[in-house]
Amino acid sequence: MFSIDRSSPIALANQIETQLRALVASRALPGGARLMSIRQLASQLAVSPNTVVLAYDRLVAAGIIETHGTAGFFIRSGSEAGRTLPDEMALEAGAEQEPVWLAQQANDQRAGVLLASSGALPPSWLQDAVPAAAVQRALAHSAAGMASRCPPQGLPELREHIAMLLRGTGISADAGSILTTFGGTHAIDLICRSFLQAGDTVLVEDPGYFLMFGRLQQEGIRMVTIRRRPDGLDLDQLEAACREHRPRLLFVQTALHNPTGWSSSAANLHQLLTLARQYGFLIAEDDVHGHFLAGHATRLASLSGLDGVIYYSSFCKALSPALRMGYIAAAPGLLKALLRAKIYSVMTTPALNEYVLLEVLKAGNWRKHLDRLQRKIMAARNASARQLSEAGVLFEHVGEAGIFLWGTMPEGLDVDLLVQDAYRNKILLMRGAAFSANATPDRHIRFNVAFSQHTRLSSYLRERLQAVAGARSSLGRVMLQK
Repeated sequence: MFSIDRSSPIALANQIETQLRALVASRALPGGARLMSIRQLASQLAVSPNTVVLAYDRLVAAGIIETHGTAGFFIRSGSEAGRTLPDEMALEAGAEQEPVWLAQQANDQRAGVLLASSGALPPSWLQDAVPAAAVQRALAHSAAGMASRCPPQGLPELREHIAMLLRGTGISADAGSILTTFGGTHAIDLICRSFLQAGDTVLVEDPGYFLMFGRLQQEGIRMVTIRRRPDGLDLDQLEAACREHRPRLLFVQTALHNPTGWSSSAANLHQLLTLARQYGFLIAEDDVHGHFLAGHATRLASLSGLDGVIYYSSFCKALSPALRMGYIAAAPGLLKALLRAKIYSVMTTPALNEYVLLEVLKAGNWRKHLDRLQRKIMAARNASARQLSEAGVLFEHVGEAGIFLWGTMPEGLDVDLLVQDAYRNKILLMRGAAFSANATPDRHIRFNVAFSQHTRLSSYLRERLQAVAGARSSLGRVMLQK
């Protein structure tokens, strides 16, 4: 098919990706054409299968190729590497960086758009996480097949398995303290419905989870932002906000914070709990990304024993977005209010989803899947950080794990114009201001490491950032001459 140059400084996976892109662009590989299997191509090029897997994963994420399960990899119909957006998509960019628009772009999965700032993993990374046999077993073991009903709190056996997972992380929980949800966003909705009303003050991180801000605004909630640092919340700012505003609740992400990827220190969390007890506010602890952190990390829910802390997480990111399953852990008095809110809003989560998740957890493959995923993410983090740094992106604090890198753009670059131009070139980037409740101007961009390791992104950024650097240099020469 093609050859590779082993004397080249360009990584072998990058060479494979680049040459396949060229074959697609020249239509030497037309839409629908089947590619060699991973082992076949690895054998022909005398490289490891993992090298081909990396190249194929990048092309899948870029929308150039697609996988049809055991049938193999195929060129996606209509795929054109590097093609610019059609006019109708460019028109949609008028709402660019608005939270709902951003969420829609990430989930619409438009062909050829590189989701460089997405909050999710490529489908190919999760494709085998829930085997078809688990779905078949779930139907076989459900009480009435597709006519099965699910208790509003969740299947008792599933809740016990979730409680076992939590106890393994140091969080004291039993089946009675668990409530199943459609994911992390649903958990936020239930917390808002249960404990907040118009006029209440809520503390939120800055930067923080962008979709939550709009949800709070819908309720007429007053948001007070607290600066997020690499080791956790700015505690001096938090205490000052408590004295002035007497907040009802704090939303906080303690492990692998979105969008920065930072994790709070144990010392920071201990002081945070002390302030919560002193000023009497609830804490909603978001641990949606905690699955991506290997080893043990300190959580507020473990330090507090769920006293005054509502903990929530999700299986959507790490296991399956198709199942849309998450959960809340809380003390009985708090859980009762959350259960009422769930019944009033959606009645219950689907029995089929819960039975499938139960089968996956019972099979014992969850930990093995996470181990593989964590290794894959770490390799992508290293590749993305290196390539983006070489392109001119700055990283003050890289973080230890997870799918996000929080990169700073050079001074003199208009980040708003950059994300608009990137979208016209079929690259979705999210500016830092999108993660601020106050839309504060920010030079950061959130990068998803699974997608940001693609040479298409680093090449694009290198060209744009070098142009800015060149313009600054020219201006400096003019000023020196004066």
